[in-house]
Amino acid sequence: MIVRRRAAVAAVFALSLLAGCDRLPGKPKESQRPLSPAQVKSFDVLYTQNCAGCHGAAGNFGAATELANPAYQALVDDATLSRIIRQGVPATAMPSFAQSAGGYLTDAQIAILIDGMRARWKSGPPLKDAPPYAAAPGDPAQGAQVFARSCASCHGPDGKGGARAPGSIVDRSYLMLVSDQALRTLVIAGRRDLGHPDWRQYPPGQPLTAQQVADVVAWLAAKRPRFAPGTWQSVSTK
Repeated sequence: MIVRRRAAVAAVFALSLLAGCDRLPGKPKESQRPLSPAQVKSFDVLYTQNCAGCHGAAGNFGAATELANPAYQALVDDATLSRIIRQGVPATAMPSFAQSAGGYLTDAQIAILIDGMRARWKSGPPLKDAPPYAAAPGDPAQGAQVFARSCASCHGPDGKGGARAPGSIVDRSYLMLVSDQALRTLVIAGRRDLGHPDWRQYPPGQPLTAQQVADVVAWLAAKRPRFAPGTWQSVSTK
């Protein structure tokens, strides 16, 4: 009888230990446990982990497009922005982020990023008479004339730098890293963080036409190195 009573007491004691496991010292509460990557729903966390390294912590002053630019946010529609995030941009440093394309973000997380960008950085009325986000290639010869008239005062007569914009925009290494669309976006939306005007201020009061934008982008793109398939060649910065 005593043996049975001791066994019962031991069983009750063991059950009490099991019931109290969640109260063991040092064990995190459910709310303290880290989320799996697919469970993250915070724009700030998603942006910091996936976008800030290239586009800047606040959407500006990064190596890539200034996302915190209202002109850019007004220029690009949701479908285009979603496609860029999901699929990336081939032959550039912009990777694909969608799980369906080999990335880590779910469709819901991509939607959170887009909604967050719009809420924080899209302001003011829609752009009036803006050139379209995308267009057919222009004429490089005409683009040279556009550059001389509208861009050379800052970037220098040959694009290799001027007093107000000392960096070279015809540097072969730079052009290898950016797409034609990135160049077009820069010409249209500008970069407020770097003092680069948008298409309406070349110079102020003399906006570029859609054709002029296409032509000057074609002039820049024509300076990008071209390699034959299956070959490799070092890129000169001269």
